[in-house]
Amino acid sequence: MRRPRGEPGSRAPRPTEGATCAGPGESCEKAWAGRLKPLVQGHAAGSPTPNSMLRVLLSAQASSARLSGLLLLPPVQPCCLGPSKWGDHRPPGGGPHAGPVQGLQRLLEQPPPVEQATLQDLSQLIIRNCPSFDIHTIHVCLHLAALLEARPEELTPHVMVLLAQHLARHRLREPQLLEAIAHFLVVQEAQLNSKVVQKLVLPFGRLNYVPLEQQFMPCLERILAREAGVAPLATVNILMSLCQLQCLPFQALHFVFSPGFINHISGTPHALIMRRYLSLLDTAVELELPGYRGARLPRRQQVPIFPQPLITDRARCKYSHKDIVAEGLRQLLGEEKYRQDLTVPPGYSTDFLLCVSSCGSVLPVRAQDPFLPYPPRSCPRATRDPAQRVVLMLRERWHFCRDGRVLLGSRALRERHLGLMGYQLLPLPFEELESQRGLPQLKSYLRQKLQALGLRWGPEGG
Repeated sequence: MRRPRGEPGSRAPRPTEGATCAGPGESCEKAWAGRLKPLVQGHAAGSPTPNSMLRVLLSAQASSARLSGLLLLPPVQPCCLGPSKWGDHRPPGGGPHAGPVQGLQRLLEQPPPVEQATLQDLSQLIIRNCPSFDIHTIHVCLHLAALLEARPEELTPHVMVLLAQHLARHRLREPQLLEAIAHFLVVQEAQLNSKVVQKLVLPFGRLNYVPLEQQFMPCLERILAREAGVAPLATVNILMSLCQLQCLPFQALHFVFSPGFINHISGTPHALIMRRYLSLLDTAVELELPGYRGARLPRRQQVPIFPQPLITDRARCKYSHKDIVAEGLRQLLGEEKYRQDLTVPPGYSTDFLLCVSSCGSVLPVRAQDPFLPYPPRSCPRATRDPAQRVVLMLRERWHFCRDGRVLLGSRALRERHLGLMGYQLLPLPFEELESQRGLPQLKSYLRQKLQALGLRWGPEGG
């Protein structure tokens, strides 16, 4: 006779792949505390908790779904900024990533060392089962593998690509996993083609992270030299990631700016996006590599780098502080003394731009040329136009890695280049904007920011 569900002696349903670790109203830590309770009790009784934990994991060899359930990390939720920018609800996200990884690490750090043979068995178990895991379980497995000195080079390129895409998509700047990807790339260099490498390198540029692995850059240079003509788009994508890290190899630049390479890509389906990327690379050469003397992108091939707002900004526009900051500037300065969403050569967008005289007076923008000349070396500024251009840059929550401290590579690149072109930058961080309660406070905040730069306006400022 079948027992009713929940009756003593009935079997609990097994966790399945993709299941969340916490039900409604149940925190992830609480759910994991329940799963690991027998292990913790064993530790309290004097038995080595990690060995108990590892034995439980090793007992799951016949079922990858069970191992997946034991190691499951809940999916990273998209950043939800709440119903109001000015209400009491503060946007979640941006904090450090927490969950079962930290619980496992604490358990492993407390008791005596675990037998090496047991660790090797677990490492092999993880490696064998990784192809059948969902992406969140792979994330945890590689954390655990790193905690137990497992060798990431024994994993497959497919698993490492999934991990790289997961980190990039969710803005997870986790050095331990990024270093594992870098080590995998170096060790497996001979077996990787540029189409795989572009995916492995993606999170480094996006997350603005230069690995400690010393052979990382030399390895990429060798791969580019070997594969540059095989997959043009992959080659340029790798260079784009390196551009965000300020690590552009001269030899690869010579190749992609050569007439042969440019003629080859002109008839491909990706010609427009390739020209945009090459235009950005040419800008980086102009501004950041004064010692480069090789080929450059011909002027007739150059296109605006970012002809429209980035996808993330368009998707999250209703959560942006741009409208309220624009209203604050309008009331503070007047509509004629700032420009919003102006794109300056060679194609970088600016949130708000001011023209300021040599004595600090904010000038009517429409009476001035708002653009600084580009390129700056070949078009020096005229002495009769000493006005500064001040760019107010919104630093929204999604412009950062999930830790909330490091700008994403694309954002850092834009600010770096605008500064090198001669624009004075005034960042407006999301933490400061979110702390302003209503328009009067925001106007006071903007006034203090502008006055700190020595700017004057109104009757006394001209």
